[in-house]
Amino acid sequence: MANGIDELAGRVSDLALMNKLSMGEKMMRNTHRLTASAASLFLLATSGIALADDEAPTTTYKFGGYAKFDAMFSDYSDATPDGNALMRQFYYAPQIPVGDGTGSSDLTADFQARESRINFRADTTTAGGDKITAFVEMDFFTHSDGNEVVSNSYSPRLRHAFIKYNKWTFGQTWSTFQDVSVLPEALDFVGPAESTTFIRQSMVRYTSGNLELAAENPQTFVAGGARDLSTVPDLIARYTFKLDGGSYVRVAGLMRSLKVGPAGGSQVDETGFGVSASAKFKFENGSDLRAMVTAGDGIGRYVGLGFVLDGYLDGTTGDIETAETLAWFVSYRAIWNDKWRSNFMYGTNSIDYNDNLQAATFNDNASSFHVNLIHNVLPKLDIGAEFIFGEREIVNGTDGDFTRFQISAKYAF
Repeated sequence: MANGIDELAGRVSDLALMNKLSMGEKMMRNTHRLTASAASLFLLATSGIALADDEAPTTTYKFGGYAKFDAMFSDYSDATPDGNALMRQFYYAPQIPVGDGTGSSDLTADFQARESRINFRADTTTAGGDKITAFVEMDFFTHSDGNEVVSNSYSPRLRHAFIKYNKWTFGQTWSTFQDVSVLPEALDFVGPAESTTFIRQSMVRYTSGNLELAAENPQTFVAGGARDLSTVPDLIARYTFKLDGGSYVRVAGLMRSLKVGPAGGSQVDETGFGVSASAKFKFENGSDLRAMVTAGDGIGRYVGLGFVLDGYLDGTTGDIETAETLAWFVSYRAIWNDKWRSNFMYGTNSIDYNDNLQAATFNDNASSFHVNLIHNVLPKLDIGAEFIFGEREIVNGTDGDFTRFQISAKYAF
């Protein structure tokens, strides 16, 4: 009897334990269900936030630039420029040697990779649809802090550093007076450098459709040992007339206030003004015709990479005598097939001074002719050859010229 009671008690105890285990399992299952439900609610909530975040700010980043090799073989009618001279890096009209020809030397060879450049760009679109861009670019030109003896170590230089916010641009980039997209496709750094507007500087620019208005950094570029005292920004307006097929005509106007303080003298000022018109006409096979003409008085530093002065200080009156300039170039880009193309370029620049005696050693005119053949080896990889002939004359009639054969390889990324 006792054994029966003990057995019954054991079974009851086992049953109670089993019930406890069943309740624990149920609780665990309920807990898992609650956890899964909470997780589902969290995922649903966060997915709702993610949907809302589709309109949140988005930023993209991009590196770009290219690596470029140049081999240049040059023959100068007079003395060969120094090794670090700009003329040894690219066609720089102010440094074409002039003289009677007695300084002529043998063919000069220059190999370099200094045109290689790198840039970084960040683009942001805000929830409200505002667009912000930051862009910085550098290359290794113009410096003389390196040499070709051992390492060819040249410092990077700032090309561009600007911010775009919707219709506004703040920072350093191409001048609004310059039309970059009409520059010829040259293996040389610029091409017909004596005849094109070419300048980068800091500015504030507003763009509305085809109209651009800018206030840009002033700098008075005159001969005579005077200090720049510019106080009024250079003011520029530009308008683009769009044509069919991507062709266009662009017109820009420039107004400047020139001011200097001669050593030991009072401040003097003058007004400069100019106009530039450029055009690109595209053809069905991809070829195009490009042209630019620039005319003005006291706009020297905008034309020809410093070939033209804004003016000079009159030795008698102490006033600024501005220089008048007329520059133009034309270029034809011929697409032979999907692998080969050529560019034919001619440019010229002529300057007028009021006092030819005082301006006897100033640049008077220059011109150049370029022709190249470029082979597209692979996408973004080009190899080509270019022939350049350029000449310069100063006011007193002394002149000089140079001939260059250039081979280049360039890979853009």
